[in-house]
Amino acid sequence: PEPPEGGWGWVVMLAAMWCNGAVFGIQNSCGILFVSMLRLFGSSEDKQLVFKTAWVSSLSMGMVFFCSPIVSVFTDLFGCRKVAVIGAAVGLVGLLSSSFVSTIEPLYFTYGILFACGCSFAYQPSLVILGHYFKKRLGLVNGIVTAGSSLFTVSLPFLLKVLISSVDLYNTLRVLCILMFVLFLAGFTYKPLIPNTKDKERGKSGKFKLPPAKKICNFSVFKVLSYRIWAFGIPAALFGYFVPYVHLMNHVKDRFGDSVPEEVLLLCLGITSGVGRLIFGRVADYIPGAKKIYLQVASFFFIGLMSMMIPLCNVFGALVAVCLFMGLFDGCFICIMAPIAFELVGAQDVSQAIGFLLGLMSVPMTVGPPIAGLLRDKLGTYDVAFYLAGVPPLIGGAILCFIPWVHERQKLKERAKPVDGETTEKMLENESTLVPDTTEKPVKELDSGF
Repeated sequence: PEPPEGGWGWVVMLAAMWCNGAVFGIQNSCGILFVSMLRLFGSSEDKQLVFKTAWVSSLSMGMVFFCSPIVSVFTDLFGCRKVAVIGAAVGLVGLLSSSFVSTIEPLYFTYGILFACGCSFAYQPSLVILGHYFKKRLGLVNGIVTAGSSLFTVSLPFLLKVLISSVDLYNTLRVLCILMFVLFLAGFTYKPLIPNTKDKERGKSGKFKLPPAKKICNFSVFKVLSYRIWAFGIPAALFGYFVPYVHLMNHVKDRFGDSVPEEVLLLCLGITSGVGRLIFGRVADYIPGAKKIYLQVASFFFIGLMSMMIPLCNVFGALVAVCLFMGLFDGCFICIMAPIAFELVGAQDVSQAIGFLLGLMSVPMTVGPPIAGLLRDKLGTYDVAFYLAGVPPLIGGAILCFIPWVHERQKLKERAKPVDGETTEKMLENESTLVPDTTEKPVKELDSGF
């Protein structure tokens, strides 16, 4: 069915906005939690403390994306509503259980895996369900929805700092469980307009049978060359993407001590990221087809450049300016992911296309921060880590430049095939019109004879 471009879709948009805020607001505020974990679980004798602690936040963000191919399968089978509700419930259990641990190791499972897997199952349906309700305004709606994480990224650092200082880390995690409970309720609003695979199969036979493996895991999206380049180019750009979110707070403490409010940097990232999502989400609606990719190319270029400039900032004000620009282009990169996926593979395959992409993104986003932490432990400074973090976005952006050209060539080839078919059909129709003319005469003669 044609998307209604509104109606109940606005309620769905608000629910998806809360989902983005709750999931990535907590993930992006991991720098505050990271510093608190260092104090709570660390000791001066542990020479790999930063490396080990970084794995908690890094594993959590990585698992959000790593589970995405599996989530896309479940979303296609059972629909957005069921998957989102169950995911939020699992995330709630994971976050609550994280508030009862006494050492860093259990957090690898409770926070890094259980909570993150729940977030993944809750997050991806929030992207897919928007395509049920919007088409012409999809870029704008995606911008508004993804701006939810910016609103939470702006407010959560200050809230977390107050909570940690007053009620400790454990009770802070319990307070965050409220966000996950509201997310659990928000999932019930995802009323689907397009039937899922389970409903289709039941409609055909009256009973639900598990569809063939080819339908469950739709690897046919990788036959689209432009999607293949996109799906491997973006992960190549993301090896250094999550490093500032994890290590920037600790870098500020190393360089400036406690004399500056380091949470202001997350505030800057969050505000301009929200602005970027709203602006570039709307701009993307006016850019035809796969040329939207050029917005991502520009965003990766500036993200890489800003990462390299972090070690050069010897004044806190300069660091604020860097974070403002980084947040702006971070918002640009995120808000147009779903519209680009719709352009490259179409609405029918978009769920698994997004799932495979996010799954491939999990590897660089998991590996990057621990490597940066290891460099900090070995060298005593984050400078080299931030310089290296800026290189992959530049490389990935260069790879993405080829996609619009490749996609246009694919479309020309696809157009050529139907045209040939149409011309042959017309020739057959012309020939068929001649045949009745020769057979009609004797019929008329017979009629006149009677």
